[in-house]
Amino acid sequence: MLNVAVEILDAHGQALALFDRAVHEIGPGDWARGTPCADWSVRDLVNHLVVEQLWVPPLLDGATLDDVGDRFDGDQLGDDPVAAWETSAATAREAWLVPGVPQRTVHVSFGLIPAEEYGWQMSIDFAVHAWDLAMALDKPNPIPSDLAARLLEVVRPWVDDWQGIGLFEPPVAVGRTANEATRLVALLGRQPR
Repeated sequence: MLNVAVEILDAHGQALALFDRAVHEIGPGDWARGTPCADWSVRDLVNHLVVEQLWVPPLLDGATLDDVGDRFDGDQLGDDPVAAWETSAATAREAWLVPGVPQRTVHVSFGLIPAEEYGWQMSIDFAVHAWDLAMALDKPNPIPSDLAARLLEVVRPWVDDWQGIGLFEPPVAVGRTANEATRLVALLGRQPR
């Protein structure tokens, strides 16, 4: 079980770092830019990830959705979006690094799941949204092939279950020669560029 915990914590750290780098590439005039996520600006996308990070400590500590309530609804970025991201990401990462956390269970919108599964979902979200930010900022795909390959292994069995619940658009077809990073974003409904 220790190897599984180390693996998810490593993937989570790598994916979080990807999104962190993307956030730090946002310039002052970029916050209103559109992203590949329908109806989300760069600011909306970063707010989404900040809100997700704010949920992490209470959920990993055993809170239910009702316990948390609506305290993280709305804009959580304030006047300093980068600082809001840094603070929420650091606090969430600390919560993940508490010994034994990957072996816990967490309450999510569709029920009680293993914390390890929640960690993979968070890692996938970081990677895909790092790609979204990169596309919004006219940067290359930032997802390294080794991380993309591992996330593909994890996400493939879940994709069919996620259809129709608003998590991701339907998969997009790519050619056989597409690299792992391109395959990952296409599987999660992004049109690779």
